[in-house]
Amino acid sequence: MTDTDPDLLDDPYAAFDPMEQFGGVAGDVRDPYPGFWEKRARTPVELTALGSWAVYPYELVAQVLRDHQTFCSGSIRELMSVVMGPYPLVGMDEPEHRRLRSLVAQAFRARTLAHWEADLVIPVVDEMIDRFASRGRAELVREFTYRYPVLVIAEILGLPRADHPFFHPRALALTNVAARPEEGIAASRELRDYFAGIVDERRRRPGTDLISELTQASLEGERLGDEEIFSFLRLLLPAGAETTYRATGNFLYGLLTHPDQLDALRADRSLMPQAVEEAIRWESPLLITSRQATRDTTLGGVEIPAGATVVPNLGSANHDPTRWDRPDAFDIFREPTPHLAFGAGPHMCLGMHLARLEMAAAVGRLLDRCPGLRPDPQRWEADDVHIHGESFRSPTSLPVVFDPA
Repeated sequence: MTDTDPDLLDDPYAAFDPMEQFGGVAGDVRDPYPGFWEKRARTPVELTALGSWAVYPYELVAQVLRDHQTFCSGSIRELMSVVMGPYPLVGMDEPEHRRLRSLVAQAFRARTLAHWEADLVIPVVDEMIDRFASRGRAELVREFTYRYPVLVIAEILGLPRADHPFFHPRALALTNVAARPEEGIAASRELRDYFAGIVDERRRRPGTDLISELTQASLEGERLGDEEIFSFLRLLLPAGAETTYRATGNFLYGLLTHPDQLDALRADRSLMPQAVEEAIRWESPLLITSRQATRDTTLGGVEIPAGATVVPNLGSANHDPTRWDRPDAFDIFREPTPHLAFGAGPHMCLGMHLARLEMAAAVGRLLDRCPGLRPDPQRWEADDVHIHGESFRSPTSLPVVFDPA
């Protein structure tokens, strides 16, 4: 893939513009973490100018995420149903959520993940690396991290390769619906129509792909309805196009700016699992989520009225010094401690194991196939490479050089 990849052009949806993700001054926030230190110390639960209640310390964020009876997901459902359909899993509450999640989770079994890694993920990663391995240099956001996770999702869903240019920009349009509502709603409708024919075919002739698994999943004789499947697919595609690509970019940035840790991982791949966890903790791709108070309650000594929007700050929680020593430092050697990047409680991310697998595969194969991988000294400073964003976090450029294959 090049900067003018034809797959991303000639489409009614805008081609990828890395800076567009960070629209406005607030979006280009480079380092929110010093501000979080002050919030945790002075206003751990804070009424914001928008009228919502922001929550900063680890223990209080975890409390909100785990207590689904006091803090429900109705506000997320209201926002997301516009583009995800009437059954967005992340915006549903018990017992409806439990039923749908139990059915969908059947497609994410351990043996299925092992099959995906060997037969789908690694081949896609290698295919992407093939495009620049002989060149000795690459820009890893445009040429790798942005594109590869959604191609993995497409392979897992069993979607035709010829359709990739269709669904990728529409997946991003769903994510950006707040900025471009008409485009996001139109993309949602087009994706639903697209998936309708595929779901119908897989019900009649199931294969080994994820859509077939969803059409055949059953719980006590009950199966997923078509609209439930459409909603889940419209959630899964942006997850593949958005959070995993950002998490992988953050991981690479952490390694490239800490060459001692990059060398250690290159020499000892047994460090990979803890390195992945540290990257996700250190720079979570999504800093905040949302809940709604179901009743008057007290959180951290602050009274929260029923109906109030509560915003747990995952990024702040994952940098809480009461839980981690030097929490703002990237350190793959630190003792692994559970974080909240994937959430907690009933809504813990269903795709977290797939995300970890994709991050590890991407970095592992880059180290295997791009010997001496390091920042491009000519472009790193000129491109002002850094992680930024107020809600979503990732670098927009990762220029590297290496010994060509």
